[in-house]
Amino acid sequence: MSKYISYERSGVSIDAGDQSLKQIHLAVASTFGPRVMESRNGFAGLFRLDYDEKLFKRNYKSPVLVACTDGVGSKVQLAGKIKKFDTVGIDLVAMNVNDMLVQGAEPLFFLDYLAVHKLEPKIIAELVKGVAAGCREADCALIGGETAEMPDTYTKGDFDMAGFTVGVVERKKIITGRNIRKGDVILGLASSGLHSNGYSLVRNICFKRTSLKMTDVLDELDGAVLGDVLLEPTRIYVRPIVKLLGQYKVKQVVHGMAHITGGGLPGNIVRVLPNDCNAVIKKSSWPKHKVFTFLQNAGPVEEEEMFRVFNMGIGFVLIVSEDFANSIAKKLTRFGERVYTIGRITTGAGKVVLK
Repeated sequence: MSKYISYERSGVSIDAGDQSLKQIHLAVASTFGPRVMESRNGFAGLFRLDYDEKLFKRNYKSPVLVACTDGVGSKVQLAGKIKKFDTVGIDLVAMNVNDMLVQGAEPLFFLDYLAVHKLEPKIIAELVKGVAAGCREADCALIGGETAEMPDTYTKGDFDMAGFTVGVVERKKIITGRNIRKGDVILGLASSGLHSNGYSLVRNICFKRTSLKMTDVLDELDGAVLGDVLLEPTRIYVRPIVKLLGQYKVKQVVHGMAHITGGGLPGNIVRVLPNDCNAVIKKSSWPKHKVFTFLQNAGPVEEEEMFRVFNMGIGFVLIVSEDFANSIAKKLTRFGERVYTIGRITTGAGKVVLK
């Protein structure tokens, strides 16, 4: 054995990193549009606000850049359990672009950060392919990223991921919630399941209190495999919402929006409410995904706690003018969303009331 120490003998492989880059190149390139500029040196990504100067002037008279950063949380641990790495990248994109969407912004580009115990090119490729799939669904470009091999920080098999996205919105069309008023209708868009929040509680219920396995088939979930249900990717709402907002170029009929993440409906809708309004939500106005009933019964978990932790079947909320509520719901349905009228805005004190 050589007396000389090296980076690889210290636990970090440069060659594995180079192999990973080769494997992810096509996935990354699949997200590029005409506004992504070629960058030969590879130290940073380049993106034009628009690829045609005249088109740029017509689209954005006063463009405002919007930025978000987020992670996937402990959902990555479940992916590691069954070595299914192709979906959590979609979650990563969704958690960022859905937040940005709340302001009425369209996402432009995305960057990711992966941290691992050991660089395994095939796993990195699967993770990045998931990120690229999410970016394609969100119509944004994956223009850069970083993979860090840290054997002294992460234990064998562990990894984490974070993302950062930048978007744009016309200054006059920024949605803040300030136009919300009494009589507005609250529309809820169905979630695909748990999305990416509450997984510490999920893991406690499923693997500590009930000793289930990710491969278990459960009657309570209509015969679905537990791991498939828990790893169902977060729904990305970009295309239908951007398309909807583009159809109301003069009137701002969408007064407020909320991405339903940690804190559930009460913790997220309250963030856009004016101080003189309440949001009254009727809990029976939409069908609940069976995963929530299963978790509540298996815990057991009090209903109030369920609504504080999980989205409970509603992943995104729009607060809209009463006069346009039906037409907006019909448009979103045509765009592929399951839309429910879940409540109303009343006079109040900036609170969310669940009934």
